[in-house]
Amino acid sequence: MIVKTFLGAAIAASSLFVAPAAWASGNEHVVDDAAVETPGVCHLEAWTTRFSPRQGLANLSPACTRKAWPRLELGAGLQHAWTADGTSDTSIGPALKLNLMREEKGLGLGLAGSATYGLRAGQLESASLLIPMTIPVSQRLRVNLNAGWSYGRIAARRTAVFSGAQVELGLPHDVTMMAEGFRRGGGGPGGQLGLRWNPGGGRFDLDLVAGRRIDGESPRAVSLGITWRR
Repeated sequence: MIVKTFLGAAIAASSLFVAPAAWASGNEHVVDDAAVETPGVCHLEAWTTRFSPRQGLANLSPACTRKAWPRLELGAGLQHAWTADGTSDTSIGPALKLNLMREEKGLGLGLAGSATYGLRAGQLESASLLIPMTIPVSQRLRVNLNAGWSYGRIAARRTAVFSGAQVELGLPHDVTMMAEGFRRGGGGPGGQLGLRWNPGGGRFDLDLVAGRRIDGESPRAVSLGITWRR
């Protein structure tokens, strides 16, 4: 449902952390689904990722879907990354997602694009163009698949194919469990496991996610995020 800016955030962070590879992504989940936000509704995602006690990333991502354009989600991202040696950088950029086919018909299909501009370097840091696919297996289980292109300015391979898969399983008490794996170009694979709590199916989501190599190199990462809709 939410435009992915973490692809750009992870790539932008990798340029600061001098990682040899970078990912294509959005909120603290890397793999996206094919759906857009509910028409007439806006949301704000706020999340932070820690790679170590003194190295991390913080993100704010607003997005809206207008009733006049019910299949197009318009969003943006503001990311700030910092390292243990005191280096930091901020990047900004747009994020768009177009729903081409609703998953209620048996298969969801979309087109998502994002870019980030680094304020420290004064250059385009990352960009991505992805095709997200959603397969609703049952009322509680769905599978999301991603494939597409990504760009990272200082990555070992500036342009590379990105692919990923995610499983979402609805649990009791308004909780959803997520597991995902992803890979950029010939780099090593990354993965995440997390829980989302949506109390009473209301306006707020709370996410707790743990992963490995989400920026292409860091052995571990923990993310905490909240989403608010209105």
